[in-house]
Amino acid sequence: MNGFSRWSKEQKLVWVCENLSSDARQARALFESFQYDDEWQEILDGFSENTLTNFPMPYGIAPHFVINGREYAVPMVIEESSVVAAASAAAKFWKTRGGIKAEVIETQKEGQVHFYTTAPIYDIHQLQEKFLQHLEERTADFTANMRARGGGLKGMIMERIPDMPHQYQARFAFETCDSMGANFINSVLEEAADILLEFLLERFPEEEHEIVMAILSNYTPNCIVRASVECPIEDLGNFPSGLTANEFAAKFHRAISIARNDVFRATTHNKGIYNGIDAVVIATGNDFRAVEAGGHAFAARDGQYRSLSHCTLQDGHFRFWLEIPLALGTVGGLTKLHPLAALSLKILGQPNACTLMEIVAATGLAQNFAAIRSLVTVGIQKGHMKMHLNNILTHFQANVKEKSEVLAHFEDKVVSFGAVRNYLERLRGSSSHGQDEIL
Repeated sequence: MNGFSRWSKEQKLVWVCENLSSDARQARALFESFQYDDEWQEILDGFSENTLTNFPMPYGIAPHFVINGREYAVPMVIEESSVVAAASAAAKFWKTRGGIKAEVIETQKEGQVHFYTTAPIYDIHQLQEKFLQHLEERTADFTANMRARGGGLKGMIMERIPDMPHQYQARFAFETCDSMGANFINSVLEEAADILLEFLLERFPEEEHEIVMAILSNYTPNCIVRASVECPIEDLGNFPSGLTANEFAAKFHRAISIARNDVFRATTHNKGIYNGIDAVVIATGNDFRAVEAGGHAFAARDGQYRSLSHCTLQDGHFRFWLEIPLALGTVGGLTKLHPLAALSLKILGQPNACTLMEIVAATGLAQNFAAIRSLVTVGIQKGHMKMHLNNILTHFQANVKEKSEVLAHFEDKVVSFGAVRNYLERLRGSSSHGQDEIL
């Protein structure tokens, strides 16, 4: 296995099929079936290491979104049943009630240089002012292009790390305009780390100094977007479960309050928000792992993990909103390199980073509204399992005629794996019996 990364793609494919699969021929055929033509495959292979093939995900569109008065059909990449349908249904619901409002509150990102020093730093604020001036002078050429676009290094503070003697951090604030900025930030931070070490050695030559690490933070509490919907409670209408508008609003509000105060519910509640957010983040070539990590940290910023969305009922008015950190980009990275990511941005009208933040937050809000609406009315499983029915039929290798009959049978019934299996067995049994009689 030594030098595996230097093997050709063909060599890797042969080795994996022959050594890690019980059926080398079947594995080879499956790997090859998901390969694209040479030009596209070369692009995709360059995104990661030791690539053998591709792992396709469903790419769908959620129409009906009206965000800040503009209509969108939102690209979503997700494999979970009912997410795209739910987001679209919620968007359609609010389309006739003023649409979704969204606004970017702040756009700054952060990075850190962690360092150890035994120097007697009595006035850390004075030290940081001198260092920041020194840093800006030394990195002026490096940051010129970003500064010309209105971005760059926007500030820095130094502070001690609690309960760790002699351990400090320099926290930097950055504006990266329409790029997510991870590479820019990390490059500046690594340069800053070298300069900081020189700075400390020059002023405290007899002391011990060490740079521990320099890295951006995916916690971005100063890169915030808000999305909201609101209307008079009476405009919510009545619901199929028999709830009136007032009853629905009260149950919805109580459900949000539970998610604000119970960590078990909050976790699933926020997962539902990210069903919507992640799907758009992936479709546009952004980093959904970074987005989720920052959002979950934000949800626990007061010491308890809470819902990211809020609801109020005041003076006969229903308001539902979320505030969430979203560090996104529309230039650089996969946003241009991945053909479908580039197409997604075209479908959205080539938004800048702030507009994309608004679209993504609005999709998360719509998904959350749809989930809570189902939970407090008909329950989550009815709609979800209806969407999941096709997956169950695929599992049982149902043919076209069987699929048609099963779909018709379960139109007004609860869908479950066992129920579908039993119905298919009856169908196939009666079909086999009929053939025997003919013979």
